[in-house]
Amino acid sequence: MCSRDDLARATPDELAELAEAAIGALARRADPAAFEHLLRLVRVTGECVGVAARTMAGQTSWAGVADIAGTSRQAAWERWRTH
Repeated sequence: MCSRDDLARATPDELAELAEAAIGALARRADPAAFEHLLRLVRVTGECVGVAARTMAGQTSWAGVADIAGTSRQAAWERWRTH
């Protein structure tokens, strides 16, 4: 298991690999609690994508967010701006 300090020092690639492994492990379990955790992670991930998009747009631009997301600047702004 990783500590919070280990996670804080990890690269984005390392964090993504760990998250994908954990999500895959939850998905392969025939356990209602695992399914509930996956549903919660879908919600949390969606919220975090918005936070990341707004943070990135604040540091660069909405055009940069749109390039990574594969959409238009306007579509990215409409989807992830704060209301």
